[in-house]
Amino acid sequence: MNEQFEPTIIGFTCNWCSYRAADLAGTARIKYPPNIRLIRLMCSGRLDPTFVFKALASGADGVMITGCHPGECHYLEQNYKALRRFHLIRRTLKGFGIEPGRVKLVWASAAEGAKFASETASFIEEIRELGPLHWGKNAGRHTPYGGESDLEPAPVSPEEVPA
Repeated sequence: MNEQFEPTIIGFTCNWCSYRAADLAGTARIKYPPNIRLIRLMCSGRLDPTFVFKALASGADGVMITGCHPGECHYLEQNYKALRRFHLIRRTLKGFGIEPGRVKLVWASAAEGAKFASETASFIEEIRELGPLHWGKNAGRHTPYGGESDLEPAPVSPEEVPA
């Protein structure tokens, strides 16, 4: 089944560096799989962790966060904030019972289109190996942490009704 699985990746990109790296990869005709959907942020430091959880809960199989190299942020030190949030997101996912490897952080300058393409291709292969993520809307009634989802009511059999 994994041979036919095509993962959906959401990519949050920094406007000043990694989004331009993705653009450079395109204009240089550097091929990488079309499985990634890019969302441009002004800075990787503006990425709220809930964006990542929402993407995964809405059907994405992985999330790639990209930004300027540390020390080269256009907003001074915001990419260090992104790094701290990345570690928080991975710890939280692990607590949910989801592989932390479904979220990746990549530093890519505007001149690194080839690096952006290669990191994207390798991440898609990593997610393909993990298989589809059945969380949120795809999970049905139960959430990964054992609670119940409010997405659809659970069917109740007559045996389950208390007397």
